[in-house]
Amino acid sequence: MKAAPLAGALLLAGLLLAACGGEEPAPPKEPPEPPKAEAELPPAEPALLLEPVDFAALPGWEEDDLAAALPALTRSCGRLLAQPDDRAVGPDALAGSVADWRVPCDALGQITAGDDAALRAALEQHFRPFAVSNAGAREGLFTGYYEAELKAAAGPDAPGATPLYRVPDDLVTVDLALFRADLRGEKLVGRVQDGRLVPYLTRKEIDAGALADRGLELVWAGDPVDAFFLHVQGSGRVVFPDGRVTRVGFAGSNGHPFYAIGRALIDEGVIDRKSASMQKIRDWLRAHPQKAEEVMQRNARYIFFREITGEGPIGAQGVALTPGRSLAVDSALLPLGVPLWLDTTWPATDRPLRRLMVAQDVGSAIKGAVRGDFFWGSGDEALAEAGRMKQKGSYYLFLPKAVAERRETAS
Repeated sequence: MKAAPLAGALLLAGLLLAACGGEEPAPPKEPPEPPKAEAELPPAEPALLLEPVDFAALPGWEEDDLAAALPALTRSCGRLLAQPDDRAVGPDALAGSVADWRVPCDALGQITAGDDAALRAALEQHFRPFAVSNAGAREGLFTGYYEAELKAAAGPDAPGATPLYRVPDDLVTVDLALFRADLRGEKLVGRVQDGRLVPYLTRKEIDAGALADRGLELVWAGDPVDAFFLHVQGSGRVVFPDGRVTRVGFAGSNGHPFYAIGRALIDEGVIDRKSASMQKIRDWLRAHPQKAEEVMQRNARYIFFREITGEGPIGAQGVALTPGRSLAVDSALLPLGVPLWLDTTWPATDRPLRRLMVAQDVGSAIKGAVRGDFFWGSGDEALAEAGRMKQKGSYYLFLPKAVAERRETAS
């Protein structure tokens, strides 16, 4: 699963850029040029601004089936409250500390399933909504993602068999914040060679067998295109020939930047911009297997998986995602686990889509103050909705009243 809102030529951004399902932040970019002298710099606007509003100002607030979001809310609360009281919630403690969430979360935990009125009352009593903007601009881009499903191969020698690998033992992840505080959230991924950290193997190298015979195979997928789409989504369901089903989820990556093959196929005239979709891309890849291998290997980024037991898929907050109620956001700017009121439209329509969501996931392309990726669930219907979602919209962040009051006092 950031970047600025994308224009028409980037139609596939919402289709193949939003790699969610526990995806880690993208690796650091090249160091920036030295800053200009202070006198030359224009006044800086904060990347994220919060403006307090009343619940009555939320578009569609009285119309949503709020109780459908209760499972997502209680899962996130459980995750938050398992941490120490003094633990900050969000970047720079944007959502206060864990202690600020104990009373609101306890109140949500008392609500009976299906009781819209009680949930609405609890939210209005214990939270305050804030309109989120990017330096004053409230409108942003909202795309969709889904839980991929693929069929497992009968064995490694079956036609099309493609391995899903566990994390290799020679993969090294470096948290740069341990070396410099201003690099918080930045990571390097590689392997040690001759005493030096070097980039890890690319997709092309791994496809050529660089990890073979190391016992890293978690599952053998029955189709290389399905395996590629699972890499893009970050998690999914694997259906075995005997009917068994298991879930696999993101466990790590090789650290290489993501490459959007959908955008490339449009730019090269292979797929028409107006009719482009995940399904179109998948169908083209399957119809052109020799060319497909080269196209997929342009995306050097490679995902490693782990088996997930119990509910899933698991988002970046560490809880099971709820179809239609979990949202991937930029965790460098927004806290995970907090409620959000989403105001956008249904995929490829002007019909309002306004509902209570919970920030529970991240994505390598989900960057910016007003940018979200909507989790649609699993199966063909979820794929259809996710594949055509590229909507303008806005959202409102819910903060505990104690945190909201401190913000007002400080301002």
